[in-house]
Amino acid sequence: MEKFGIRFRIFPYFYEMITRIAQRKLLNLSKQFKVVAVTGPRQSGKTTLVKSLFPSYTYISLENPDSRRFALEDPRGFLASRGEFAIFDEVQRVPELFSYLQEIVDNSNQKGKYILTGSNNFLLQQNISQSLAGRVGYINLMPFSISELSDGGFNVADENKLMFDGFYPPIYDQKIASSDWCKNYLRTYVERDVRQLKNITDLIVFDRFVKLCAGRVGQELNMSALANETGVDMKTIQSWIGILENSFVIFLLKPYYQNFNKTIVKRPKLYFYDTGLVCSLLGLTDPAQLVAHFIRGSLFENLIVVELLKNRSNQGENINLFYWRDKTGHEVDIVIDDAGKLLPIEIKSGKTINSDYFKNLIYWNKLSGADQGLVIYGGDQNQKRSNGMQVLSWNAISKL
Repeated sequence: MEKFGIRFRIFPYFYEMITRIAQRKLLNLSKQFKVVAVTGPRQSGKTTLVKSLFPSYTYISLENPDSRRFALEDPRGFLASRGEFAIFDEVQRVPELFSYLQEIVDNSNQKGKYILTGSNNFLLQQNISQSLAGRVGYINLMPFSISELSDGGFNVADENKLMFDGFYPPIYDQKIASSDWCKNYLRTYVERDVRQLKNITDLIVFDRFVKLCAGRVGQELNMSALANETGVDMKTIQSWIGILENSFVIFLLKPYYQNFNKTIVKRPKLYFYDTGLVCSLLGLTDPAQLVAHFIRGSLFENLIVVELLKNRSNQGENINLFYWRDKTGHEVDIVIDDAGKLLPIEIKSGKTINSDYFKNLIYWNKLSGADQGLVIYGGDQNQKRSNGMQVLSWNAISKL
């Protein structure tokens, strides 16, 4: 049952609610723009959110073959039959519709007239930029954040279980085992989006490529090494990286090198939008396996980076996250650029604070002129230190 953007899960004795942080921004955009586009991974809760926030709107899924055929064959009749306000789900499936939407919104002063959702960022952005540029407000809806799960009554005390399960809503509101859900998600949705973007005939090779990406979480993207290990050429790897990006499976964290010399590393780092998918791709079957697994430190870093990303996305803000590394080995995991004011962040999966956690932050501050730094770690203490450094527990990251 859903009401006012809140999902209710029915239990024998009580209701448990999960409120999406992004709903406030989404409502605000609908009061400013004639069209609002909600993008994000498949199954991240886009449909649930827009249907609950706009219950009086006509809802049309363009994944439905009959609706899609009607829209393709008679776009004017299709739009006329949907009423004054409508939600078009997976609208990138009918790119021909955008020109007709432009004509309607240009002849109307009504705000929030259409809500568009899409899980293929490239196709949606391409069609909007061609026909609806300047008329659309955007927001990305990611899977649940730690704070959303915590506020919804779920236990988020065990970081290994969180990393293993991931954050996709069906795992929580339908109680589907994460190992089963992630495996089928990758097979069902990623392969379908892959075919929609590019006709890849050998999905076995593509699957090997995705698994190799999972083993490189938190590392610099080396396309040449991926090409060698996958057995395809560099152009193919570049194309496949684009497919995973635009399907909201991976994202690339750009390096920060403004005002620095040429000794700075300039390749992006590779992360997945969901750690549960990484665990599934690596063949993990139980959270306990993460305790001593080689990927744990990188996966914890992925978890924190994604949470910072969600904090920005839920507010409808541009991503202002970078990393920094020089060729002598100094590295800062995250640099937040807040209108020129820089906050360096180190991410450590250990549960005991030690002086080594601050070395790269101190080095960065001397180089950049910054006067603050933050360590996010796997323990449960929050500290403010006299040298401008702060320590934040991983499960308090929403406070940042």
